[in-house]
Amino acid sequence: MWKRIDHQPKVKAEDGHQVGQFKDLSSARKTAMPHPLELSEFQSFLVFEDISHHIKEVGAQLVKKVNAIFQLDITKDGKTILQRTIDLKNGSGDIYPGSARLPADTIFTIPEPVFMELVLGKMNPHKAFLAGKFKVSGKVLLGQKLERVFKDWAKY
Repeated sequence: MWKRIDHQPKVKAEDGHQVGQFKDLSSARKTAMPHPLELSEFQSFLVFEDISHHIKEVGAQLVKKVNAIFQLDITKDGKTILQRTIDLKNGSGDIYPGSARLPADTIFTIPEPVFMELVLGKMNPHKAFLAGKFKVSGKVLLGQKLERVFKDWAKY
């Protein structure tokens, strides 16, 4: 995304930006994401690693049951710290970093502490959603299928 940073010729020579120059805002957004080595500090990162192993083992069965693509944006202090896509629609299932390669059926934006309580079964997802603890866009009812995936993983 590009944004014009100056519309008036009020630039001093030492400012570094010239009138009419553009600043790439996408690089600023990328710097908000932690370095991969720092991700292991977040509990959600470890949960996704474990869920990844589970999907590799039973993904084909999950694809038959779920048939959906979920994008999860895990946040801390209002900034996305981790983004994972769980594809249970194609092939034998997959989980990968970043936004969905194909259009996601449902996108969740969840603060990390809430995500951890949800996947550990300490918080009811329906009540949490209605209380505004996380946001959902797309096909909201598919969240019930993702809830079952997390419950199966917890038994694993």
